[in-house]
Amino acid sequence: MSQAEEFHNLDDETSGLARELAPGVTTRIFPGEHAMLSVVSIAPGAIGTMHDHPEEQWGVLLEGSAVRFQGGEEIAVKKGDFWRTPGGVPHTMRAGPEGCRVLDIFAPPREAYRKQGKGFG
Repeated sequence: MSQAEEFHNLDDETSGLARELAPGVTTRIFPGEHAMLSVVSIAPGAIGTMHDHPEEQWGVLLEGSAVRFQGGEEIAVKKGDFWRTPGGVPHTMRAGPEGCRVLDIFAPPREAYRKQGKGFG
């Protein structure tokens, strides 16, 4: 693999594996050997499906605002906030009025996300 193939840009909508997670919730996935990045775009007011998975997940709010639903709590987040979601903890997000963009980091990589498709798993 060429080293150039290992470089990506957050704003390049043509790179990564595209996946529609829910109506108004899309992602581009970048799988590695031991970790996986997912750049999620959520339309204004859109909400994902409550779900959980065994992999640990970190998230960073890159743009906009949102409410993070995690472990039975609702937590408002703004640009620059980041959080950890342990494996097995139910979670989702609802975008604020301007929508949002999130960088999710999974370790180990989620096998279901190694290919294009729909849904959270």
